[in-house]
Parts: sequence; structure tokens; C-alpha cells
Amino acid sequence: MTRLSCTTIHSKGRSHRECALHDVSVRFDAAPVLDGVDLVVGPGDRLAVIGDNASGKSTLLKTIAGIVPVDGGVRSIAVQGGIGFAEQHPEFAPGTTVAAAIGVLLGDIRVLECEIAATAAALAGNDDWLLLDRLGDLLDAFDARDGYAVDLRLAAGLQQLGLGEVDRERPVATLSGGERARLALAAVLASNSELLLLDEPTNDLDDAAVDWLEGRLAAHRGAFVVVTHDRELLDAISADIVVVEGGRLRRHGDGYAGYLRARATSRRVARERYEMWCDEVRRCAELVEANSFRLDQIPRKREKPGFGNGAFRARSRDHGSAGRIRMAKERLARLHEEPAARPPELLQFTPGFTAAEGASDLLSVRGLLIRAGDRVLVSGDNGAGKTTLLRAVAGEVRGDVVVATGARIAWLRQDLSAPTRRTTVSEFACATGRYIDDAEDRLCSLGLLDTASLRRRVCDLSVGQRRRLDLAIVVDAPSDVLLLDEPTNHLAPELVDELEAALDDYAGAVLIVTHDRRWRRRLDAAGVTQIELRSPHERPTPPRSARPRPVSPQ
Repeated sequence: MTRLSCTTIHSKGRSHRECALHDVSVRFDAAPVLDGVDLVVGPGDRLAVIGDNASGKSTLLKTIAGIVPVDGGVRSIAVQGGIGFAEQHPEFAPGTTVAAAIGVLLGDIRVLECEIAATAAALAGNDDWLLLDRLGDLLDAFDARDGYAVDLRLAAGLQQLGLGEVDRERPVATLSGGERARLALAAVLASNSELLLLDEPTNDLDDAAVDWLEGRLAAHRGAFVVVTHDRELLDAISADIVVVEGGRLRRHGDGYAGYLRARATSRRVARERYEMWCDEVRRCAELVEANSFRLDQIPRKREKPGFGNGAFRARSRDHGSAGRIRMAKERLARLHEEPAARPPELLQFTPGFTAAEGASDLLSVRGLLIRAGDRVLVSGDNGAGKTTLLRAVAGEVRGDVVVATGARIAWLRQDLSAPTRRTTVSEFACATGRYIDDAEDRLCSLGLLDTASLRRRVCDLSVGQRRRLDLAIVVDAPSDVLLLDEPTNHLAPELVDELEAALDDYAGAVLIVTHDRRWRRRLDAAGVTQIELRSPHERPTPPRSARPRPVSPQ
């Protein structure tokens, strides 16, 4: 069965436009993915959707496009100019050629062409006014899409995305996954649909292609909803940010910068609320302790005043203390019944020992001496050996690398660690050498994983949750050398921002492999040393700051 990557919903006889989800729920295998969400996409809206992997971002786009049925709520779509959907992993029927795949991707505009031709043929020698009106409506719709230039736009897009020379009779199955995604992107952008749905469009694009994509989106006269983790694209094209988390949606205005400000404000308010709760708990506890001490100092009986020799009488021990103790205890009970959530700490790497003074020679990589505090960007084409170089530093393979004795190395790998049947907290405890209770407290303080996921097995976690677990292990491990291999993979953009900020205070050395444009530009602006690998068999270009001295053992 062919799954369309470009879907159009026509609304005959309706002049208004509407694209809305009202209390919509979507479940897969009885597991909720979207849970009672509301979203309205207005004409000209520029929405960017962010969130961790497997949070439901792609499902949201498929729900809007009508590919995924809803299990509850109302999906209301009336978009006369069509919907173009470029999936992250488009699929086509077996045996489909590139030309046929393009026909599927441009399905709605090709339908318009066929309807125009058929209506014009029916009008030949015929004065049917209904047919004439029908032809006029079809031509208006075709003109609105600039349909006469669709093939020119398609050819230009394929050229910009590196597919200009692809044989149209070639089976689409022989293209790589990235090529199929770029094919879908080129066709959907060429369609000039009124509403564009793009799922991770910058994946597998070079900087020039991303710049072209930004220009096309900026010139688009309709609306679009783009799922992306590319922070540069978020800044460039988004007016509103939609966050998918826990099956729910949160919408923020003023672009990505506005979202970050709102998130910082929310964190500050949460911290203030938690600190007020802690202060109140402390105040009530002190009241109980102070009044209990005062009450203990009051004698149970004393001589009756007046004549000195009268009988003893009981005297109240309260004097207000017992009442104050009772009220403070009741207040404490209410506070503990409704505790304020402890806000997560900002990411901070556990300091190592070798690099504590910040002046240690930690390792030598092909003649480049790397010291504590150094930042090194490892770059090169795919397959040039960037990950292999990091493996050599980690001691997994041989290479022209010398590591100082005692230097501790932490590695956030590009590929996720193998899933196990241990619980998340047990996996973290095993990896970090902590006791279970201590491991749970530390994971909670990091705020990278919700409480419910701590008891789940690692093999049952989503891709994004497993990536956060790997990050938590690296952050917690005392290290002097940090290896980051595509650290932005599977992480929400705001968490990448936080990771970058944490690295500013990291005392050790960092070797980074990344395709993230914002991160690379940040490193370039800081003037960091760069090791460029040109091919799998060629030595890297010697960096300007290389110091070819042997590393000194610690």
C-alpha cells in the first residue's frame, strides 16, 4: 500500500479556511501519543514544533495531514490551496520510479492538471455554463498555486538539494533514505501548497541547501508547520513555537527567542515557589521546636497564690504554646501533602581530578597537545573518520593518540547505548557507581528524566529518553576529557542550549564532532582549534595552534 507523502484535503463549496485540532487524541497500541490536544493553524502562521524524539512531533504532522486517524476529538481541515507534507522517512510502493514518486508527491496539483484538461475537452463544442464555471474555478486554483511553473520549481529544488542529475526512471528504492527525504522536500516546496508540513527538513542538508530552504520558507505566502531541532532554522523562520511533551502541546509566541525567555521565566517562578515552600516548612518546624521547648519549661503544678500554704492546684500548661504547636503541625502536614515540585538544576558536569588545577597536559592527538580547558572541533565529511578518532582517544582502537596517565574520559556517543532490561535508575547507578537511592536522587536533581521513567526498563524508553539517560551518565561521571560525538542528536533544542552553557564551566578538555550549525558557529566565533579530516586515508590538516610536544604523564 502506498503511503502518500503529499496530502491535499479539498473543501468544495466552502470559502473559509480552517485547520484545527480540537481535543484530539491519538493512540498507538493502546499507548497515548497525543492526549486531548488543541491546535489552530491560521493563514500565514509560521509554526515550529520542538520536543524530544518520540514525543509525538511526527504524529502531530500526520494527524494534521489526515494520515493518522484520531481516537478522540475533532480534526477540522478546510484548506483550499492544498496541504503539502514532506515526511522525514517517505515510503513508496515497491517498484516506484523517481518520476512516479514525484507524481505521488505532487499528487494534488497533478490532479488539478488532469481535471483542467478533462473539463476543457468536455467544453469543446459545448456551451454548458456549469462546465465553464467549473473550468474557471480550476484555472483560478491552478493559477493560485502558480501551477504552470511547478516543473521549473521542481528542477531548481532538486538541483539545490543535490538531486539534479538523478535519473527519473531509477527505482526510488535505490536512493538512500536521505535522498528520498530530499526528493520529497523538493517536490512539496515546488507544489506551492497553501499549508506546508515539513518533518525535520534540514536532516542530511549542507549549509547551502539549508540557506536555500530558509529562503523558500521566507517567501512562502501560505502557512507552514515545521518539525525541526535546528536552532538556526528555528530562529530564522518561526513566529510561534509548539512544544510537544507528555502527549500535550504548549504554544509560545515571539519565535524561538520568545520561547527561551518564557522557559527561563517559568524556571525562575518554579524555583521561587519551591524556595518559598522550603522556607515555610522550615518556619513551621522551628515553631514546633521552639514552642515544644517552652512548653517543657512550664511546671505542671504550682502553689496556690494568696496565703502561701494553700493546696496545690492544676494550672494550664498551654499559655498559647500547645495551640501554636498544633497549628504549626497541621500546617506542616498540609505542606507535605502538597509539596512544591523541586525544579531541576541546570546541567553541570562533575569535575574531574587530574584537571582540577586547569593546567594539565591531558592528551596528544596526531601532534596536537590538548590541555585542560581546550576545546577542539573535529570536522570532515561523512566517513572521514571523526568517530574513529574519538574511539582512539577513548582507547577502543589504535591511533596516533597519547593520553596522560590518570586522565578520565567521558564519551557521549553518536549512537545510543544498547538498551537493557535494567530499570533506568539501576542502569544509571551501575554506570556511575552510585547506590540506588543516591542514583535516584541525582537523576531527579538533573531533571533530564521524569519520575515515572526512572522505574521503567531502559529497553522500554523512547529514543529521546535513552539519549537523556546517556547524557545524565556523562554529566555525572568525573572526567578530564569529554568526547562529544553529534551531541545534539535526539535532544530538544533548549536542552542543547543548556548543554552548551554547561560546557562553558567545564574545566577539562572537550573534543566535539557536530553538524549543528549554531554550535559550529559558536565554536568558530570562540576561535577554537579545529582538526579537519579530509578522507578516511588522509591525515587531518595540521591545526594552526598545534603544539607537537609529547604529553606529560600525570
